[in-house]
Amino acid sequence: SCKVFFAKDPLKIVRAQGQYMFDEKGEKYLDCINNVAHVGHSHPYVVKAATKQMELLNTNSRFLHDNLVQYAQRLTATLPEKLSVCYFVNSGSEANDLALRLARQYHGHQDVITLE
Repeated sequence: SCKVFFAKDPLKIVRAQGQYMFDEKGEKYLDCINNVAHVGHSHPYVVKAATKQMELLNTNSRFLHDNLVQYAQRLTATLPEKLSVCYFVNSGSEANDLALRLARQYHGHQDVITLE
């Protein structure tokens, strides 16, 4: 069920910077797979912001915190009025699960059709 990308000669990536990843031998690879294309690996602004947040509080969004409300307000201010509710989740799986639960609650149906 899970396909290995490099079954014959797997890469051992030890660090990354910007759009590149580096293996144990120092060989440089352009990262076209991971979800970092929008800011790159080890982006100084992102590292600084993450460090600042982790120094204050390092948890998920199940607990209330003013930053969640402030972020939701800033985010929804950029969107059309109909898009005025935010749900913060940890991953794509959680987002899909929440979407299914919301749809089931709204429509009252339990059936789902999926395409491969």
